[in-house]
Parts: sequence; structure tokens; C-alpha cells
Amino acid sequence: MSKNLRGLSERKGLEHGLYEEIATAGSKGQGLNDKNLEAAIERFLVGKSLVLGVSSFYDFLSAEHRGKKVFVCDGTACLTSGRQEVVKESLLERYREEEIGTVSCLGHCHSNTAYLGDHGVLSAEDHKPADKKIFTGTNAGNPALIAPTGKISEYYSVINEYEDRSGALREIELSGLRGRGGAGFPFHLKVKSSQEAKSDRKYVVCNADEGDPGAFSDKWLLEERPHSVLFGMLMTGLITGADTGVIYIRGEYPGAVGIVKEAILRLDSENIVGGLLRGSKFRFYVVEGSGAYICGEETSLLNSLEGLRPEVRTRPPFPAVYGLFGKPTVLSNVETFANLRYILKEGGAAYAALGTEKSPGTKLVCLDGVFRRPGLYEVKMGTPLKEVLNVMGGGTRYPVKAFQVGGPLGGIVPASKVDDLTLDFESFSREGFLLGHAGIVSVPEDFPVIKLLEHLFEFTKKESCGKCFPCRIGSIRGKELLTGASESGEKIDRQLFEDLLETMQLGSLCALGGGLPLPIRNALQYFSRELDGYFTSKTYGHE
Repeated sequence: MSKNLRGLSERKGLEHGLYEEIATAGSKGQGLNDKNLEAAIERFLVGKSLVLGVSSFYDFLSAEHRGKKVFVCDGTACLTSGRQEVVKESLLERYREEEIGTVSCLGHCHSNTAYLGDHGVLSAEDHKPADKKIFTGTNAGNPALIAPTGKISEYYSVINEYEDRSGALREIELSGLRGRGGAGFPFHLKVKSSQEAKSDRKYVVCNADEGDPGAFSDKWLLEERPHSVLFGMLMTGLITGADTGVIYIRGEYPGAVGIVKEAILRLDSENIVGGLLRGSKFRFYVVEGSGAYICGEETSLLNSLEGLRPEVRTRPPFPAVYGLFGKPTVLSNVETFANLRYILKEGGAAYAALGTEKSPGTKLVCLDGVFRRPGLYEVKMGTPLKEVLNVMGGGTRYPVKAFQVGGPLGGIVPASKVDDLTLDFESFSREGFLLGHAGIVSVPEDFPVIKLLEHLFEFTKKESCGKCFPCRIGSIRGKELLTGASESGEKIDRQLFEDLLETMQLGSLCALGGGLPLPIRNALQYFSRELDGYFTSKTYGHE
């Protein structure tokens, strides 16, 4: 059935596609069965149930969302900082309680004062547009990502050095670039698979639906270095034979949407791409998300672009051979694409030398507002974590007992383990943690770990696509157990809880349900004394 619906959606292409038509209708209508949705039904020859199923999935299209005027960030960094209530109190001076809603991370974890209104992201301190400028730093002598773009025509002229596209692929392979969205998959393998796939059409898709609380690196790149992302997508397309690039940007980043569109218009108006490609064409599309964290999962994102309900697909087949509209698609995240210009300009070996043997290059690290120097840092892979936190970030402003690294599915690193870690995939994996997106959220000494675990289960419950039972039901049951223990004194059966975590880890279709057990187990191991009282038996952990 999905293939048939995918085919109906593909007929109209990406220009005013099914998803955007539903999103536009849903945002304007007064309810999910609004007459505005009829146009999509008639134009794409799809059933009403499909359109309602899609429009009811997204937070921004829900009736509850339309009834609110402003939205407070409910991300982990704003929760643990204690700033959520401060922001809400400020808004209550201007709005009624029922006019204030919540929204997933707004990418202002460095300030913890942002909220979303009709005119974009605002600061609760003065109710003016939130400052986009943040502190940036690096320990790389010649940084790959935060260096200024310079003259645009010269920036893109590197393409002329690779008329033999196979040479570009060799440099990417030599660089050892691994995906920067969390999984760390070798990027050249995606490119090579798509290049070798036989098809009449191919795509390049940039996953800019960065929704991990604590991470704002993609937001910064899109707003401050948009051409690094566009260059990477364009070069990938030239290597694989794709002529279309799609950037899917989360709706919580309205500023980034506008800036990327302006950057694309500049490329067109100055004929920069057309002049370089000499007759060939490459077209960019910008698609704005409608509030769904799960669309950061690659197959969910593809379904969203196609106008289908954005549930996770089973794999294989993988997107490199069966992606957007069933065509070969290189799908990677913002930071990954942004590295390609440096690799092709300086050479793959130079990029690899910035990091370690198995984790080459640099990584953008986000430090939240608890640090003395919060902001974005481009860090050489292999750098001691304590150097990132205490030297580059200046340490924290008050006592912290743990750091959650890599978003809500990332590991919870106790302060006592910081000295044992270096910033690379292998070090974090070896110690039982996850580097992920490398957003770092501080957990204050006086913040209850049980409340953090409740928050993580609640987040998973809210953002689950619902396709698989382990995630959909497991997140609800986990939240129930933890809330019962913390609020009603109902002790949790240790074995039952472990069985739940194992079921979610082994049975979930994607990393949302499958990844949640990692931080939960980290907490059980390293904060056993604090958590033991909520369980029927002692933990196996230590502190």
C-alpha cells in the first residue's frame, strides 16, 4: 500500500508536494477534518484517511497547538537548568495559562530563555527576537566547519578541481568521514552505494530535523554557514548522479528556514551553480517540518517528505538504494554535508589528521547555559572530555553531578567519569556511553535523577511514531512505573523494569525506543544510591 501511495505522491514531485499541501491546509484549518484538506485529497487522488492520518501526526497541525499563542521549550537543558518555570512566569504576565503551550527544543540551550511566538523565537528576558549570535571556539588550527565562508563564487569553485567525480569520492573515503548525526556510519559508503545504484532519478536529502535537546550545531550551521551545507549536498549529487537536493528543516528553527532559502536564491540569482555545472542542473528544495522529533530518523523523514504518515520504515532496503519516492538517496545530516568542502579543498588526509584513526576529523560540541562559556565548539576528535568542559567551556557555574551527552537517547555520564573519556566514538562506546550529536546537557547536583528518567520516558512517549509496540507501549509503562515510585511510593520491581528495558532495546524498530535504555541503565549503574529507594531490590551498580 505504501508503494502505491508513494507513487501517487511522486507524480506531483516536490514542488507543492503532498506533505506541504497537507501542512499548509492543517495549519490554516480549524480542525483536522477541515475543508482545506479536501484540495489535497482531490489533487493527489488519495483517501481522506491518509490525509487525516498525516495531519494528525504533527504537533504543529494539532487543534491543541492552534489554540496556543506562545510555546515554552520543554527540552532537557531547559528542564535541568530550572529556567522553564522562569520563562513561563514571564509569559504569564502577558498571556493566559491556556494560551501557553510547550514545544520541543528550540536550539537555544546556551541561554535557556527562548520561547516560540508568532514572530519566531523570542527571549523571555525582553520579549524581543532571541539573539542568534553565540560564542564559538575551536582547538583545531585550521577548523573545517566554523571558518568564514568568504566569497561565494570562490567557495564553490572547488567543484572545478573535481571534473573527475571519482576523485572526489576517493578524497571523501580517504578522509574517513563518519556521519555526524549520531550513528557514525562511514559517509563514503552511502555515497558509493547510491552512485552504483541503477535508477532514472536520484536524490540527496539533508536531515536538518535536529531535535536533540542540548544540540544546536545544525541550527548554527544553517544560519551562519548555509553554503557549507549546500556545497556538500551539491557535490554529493554530482558524484552520485542526483539532480535534486532536499533540505528538511525542523519547524522549531524558523530563522534557519528563511536563511537557507535566501542562500539558495543567491546561488540562482548569481548563476553560481549553473555556471559551474555547464549545462547540467541541480535544484534545491527547502521543506519545513511541522513538529515531530521522530522525523529526525531517516526513514521517517522520507515518509514525511512523501506526504505519508512519518512512521519508521523497516530496513533493508536502505535509503541509499531505496529512498525518497523509492529512488536511490544519499541522506545525511547537516554537519556531515558541511565537512565536504574542507575535505575537497584541503584533502582527505588533512581532514583525517584532525582526529583519531577511527574517528577522523572534528566534531561540533554544544555546551549548555550552565557552563561559564556556553556555546558551540569545533573540537578535534580524541580531545580529552575534561579539556572540552573545563578549559574550552570554562567549567560549570555551579556543582554538576552528571552530563547527558548526545541528546535524550545519549548516555548519562557521571562527573566522576569525565576524566576517563576522550571526545570520539570509540571512547564513549567503550565506557558504555554514546557520543551522538555531542550536545552536552548538565545535570545539577540537586536535580533528582528520578525526575530526569521520568522526563526521558515522557519524551519517548510523546515523540514515538507508534509503529512498534516496544517503543509505543514501553515508553508509557516506563513513565508509569517511575511516576508511581516518585509520587506515590510504589516500589518498582527490578526484574520487571529490566525486562522492559530489554524489550525496548531489542524490539524497537529505530533508535528512539531502542536507544532509551542506554541512559536509563547509566543512571541505574552510577546513581544507585539515589535510586535504590525506588526499587524492590538493590541495583547492580556503583557510584
